[in-house]
Amino acid sequence: MRILFLTSQVPYPPYSGGALRVYGLLNGLHKAGYQLDLLTFSEPNAPPLEQTPLAALCNCLCSVPYVPRSARQRLRDLLLTPHADLARRFDSPAFATALREQLGAVRYDVIHIQSLEMATYLPILRAAAPQTRLIYDAYNAEYALQRSIYSVDRRQLSRLPQALYSFIQWRRLLRFERAVCREVDTVIAVSEADAAALRKLVPEKPIEVVPNGIFTADYAQPSAQLNLGDAALLFTGTMNYRPNVDAVLWFVDHVLDRVRQAVPTVRLFIVGNKPHARLETIRQRPDVEITGFVQDVAPFLHAATIYIAPLRMGSGTRLKLLQAMAVGCPIVSTSIGAQGLALQNGREAIIADDALSFAQAIIGLLKDPARRAALGAAARQLAQARYDWSAILPCLLRVYERLGFERISTG
Repeated sequence: MRILFLTSQVPYPPYSGGALRVYGLLNGLHKAGYQLDLLTFSEPNAPPLEQTPLAALCNCLCSVPYVPRSARQRLRDLLLTPHADLARRFDSPAFATALREQLGAVRYDVIHIQSLEMATYLPILRAAAPQTRLIYDAYNAEYALQRSIYSVDRRQLSRLPQALYSFIQWRRLLRFERAVCREVDTVIAVSEADAAALRKLVPEKPIEVVPNGIFTADYAQPSAQLNLGDAALLFTGTMNYRPNVDAVLWFVDHVLDRVRQAVPTVRLFIVGNKPHARLETIRQRPDVEITGFVQDVAPFLHAATIYIAPLRMGSGTRLKLLQAMAVGCPIVSTSIGAQGLALQNGREAIIADDALSFAQAIIGLLKDPARRAALGAAARQLAQARYDWSAILPCLLRVYERLGFERISTG
């Protein structure tokens, strides 16, 4: 069987959530004996795909330079068209040409559309490969994500323009996401929560669940040793992503000072690329460090005292939590931060949804090393048992079986 993956970013190195997921899927399917091709967007100055480990997984690697849409183009679409911003984000004539050429040269059994952004190419896929089975892999229930962002931003007067934007996108994504789910042969969600949200759009279509996963063994030992102090709180993620920016600003504004009153040595480390300008307001605090891009997040995870996930908006599942779990880092999270993962409050993590309880949970753990160790050990065990790619690959192979393709092997 030959499979084509369409992705919005090169899935190596697997730093971000989307790259982590795609690399895991490619690796698992390759081990299972499938023939894989990849057509993707690349960033400027990225190394040739043939010089990455992707060359060992895919027969054909093709990339098209990503050219971001200008603010003027986005504003024009917002005001003059009914299109969701996400539906046009990766609309590229060069990619469309490369896709048509690839479909003309190779007959595929399955095409994976990775993320809703890439569904803009559905008309080309149906016209050029009408017999090919199409799988839409939904990283989020995108309409639900925008709805949750709207519900948070509308509470702040200064965020009303952003709230209005999210309200418009929520309504437009309802239509776009429903149309995509109806058009493809199979829809995959990353969690039961997301599957339930997508079933509301297309109750007539079964929604498969293939959870997010990681290679847990990769996090057993850090590549370097760090000393972050004895009261280090860690947050990781792409730091121009609105839910991440909101999370750390809410935490600093409403939680961090409460913790510092009880534990004066506490420090917050915010690790992730592309820090947003809104974070400049907290950069000068002596108890906050914003690192920007780091080559490897594992040393920070191993050095952290507590991993925090104070998210107030979101969909999908947080691969950042899976990384923290694999390391055995004790976690304090909101319900939204832990959404979609089988974390039991008090066993593998502490769940707290208001500032006072979030602060109290952190203070309690900072003062109780044995409790931290127990939480971290339980989280590591859960990650290894349920969220390692070896445990997740059979879920994906069952999707192929339901499409009528015989299983080759599980590697």
